[in-house]
Amino acid sequence: MRIAALDRDRCQPSRCRKECSYFCPVNRQGGECIIHEEGSEKAEISEVLCIGCGICIHKCPFEAIAIVNLPEQLDEELVHQYGINGFRLFRLPLPREGRVVGLLGPNGIGKTTAFQILSGNLVPNMGNLLDRPSWGPLLEMYSGTEMFDFMEKVANREVTAALKPQYVDRLPKHFKGKVRKLLEQVDERGVVDETVEKLGIAPVLDQDLETLSGGELQRLAIAAAIVRRADVYFFDEPSSYLDIHQRLVVAQVIQELSEDHNVLIIEHDLAVLDSLADQVHLMYGEEGAYGVMTKARPVRAAINVYLEGFLREENIRFRNRQIKFESRPPRKEWETPILIEYGDLVLRYPAFELRTEPGRIHMGEVVGVVGPNATGKTTFVKVLAGVL
Repeated sequence: MRIAALDRDRCQPSRCRKECSYFCPVNRQGGECIIHEEGSEKAEISEVLCIGCGICIHKCPFEAIAIVNLPEQLDEELVHQYGINGFRLFRLPLPREGRVVGLLGPNGIGKTTAFQILSGNLVPNMGNLLDRPSWGPLLEMYSGTEMFDFMEKVANREVTAALKPQYVDRLPKHFKGKVRKLLEQVDERGVVDETVEKLGIAPVLDQDLETLSGGELQRLAIAAAIVRRADVYFFDEPSSYLDIHQRLVVAQVIQELSEDHNVLIIEHDLAVLDSLADQVHLMYGEEGAYGVMTKARPVRAAINVYLEGFLREENIRFRNRQIKFESRPPRKEWETPILIEYGDLVLRYPAFELRTEPGRIHMGEVVGVVGPNATGKTTFVKVLAGVL
């Protein structure tokens, strides 16, 4: 099957000469493979007439077009499509009670869309853009499978879901007030005190959300999801903004939650995913064009396949190269010039003091600064950069 995807935000026909339709071989022979909608003038590509030459891809000055060839069997597993020439999602992940199920893949290929369908907030159209979406076709597609039982409950609104959103920095825009007030409003399980203690956010309970750091907002969002009463919990990138210790704590809290609930997570940090998930669905595709959900694998096997970039059972290479972590012995001496040399540094603030030992940084050297949040790492870098 052939997919023609158009990024409608990038398509700007008023600023181009409509090269996509002008150079299209089918159009030049009198066909209407690429036309422009009345009013908006956005391009509309016929997948039936498209020959897959790719000329429109290279001629579009805004890189708004993607033409992709996919295995024919995927045509029967299309779950949702966002309009004509819009993004398409193939297959869904299967939540499992007592396990943490992870989703691993690049941004923009449908992980959040899958969350919305599994939570019942989005009714899949199965690629049918003419009729009103309903759950019937999806249930028919999964008839006789484990997914059918879960999706039947979703269709009957028997599944409640709690979602930890991806962009926690937006929380202060949607909620004004103290941390304690927010948690008390969403607490349905009576576990606020216990959750707050585990996640280490007790010191900020009486602060306004707009004063919180990224790590504090992240832990607050996780706590707000956990204290809700739900059948399935979704955590979208729960480790961002967190230091190493906080990530391990969050992983433990989510694992405890999964003992009696369905838990799905989206995570890009392979170390966190390895320590947190029991099973992982890999996702591959093209941002804004399509996304394909693979079957669940044990977490180690899924990570190895992701690093290799090749799905053997489907004979699909979703990345042109493998990702390899090579170990090398440390250099004994640096022959490059010294870029920065510093002595004992002492910086004092009203409630904080930073002390460092002498050191030097050479040209071409990569230096890592590791430690918990709020211990002065950014301040140290600003001093070296001359900002402070």
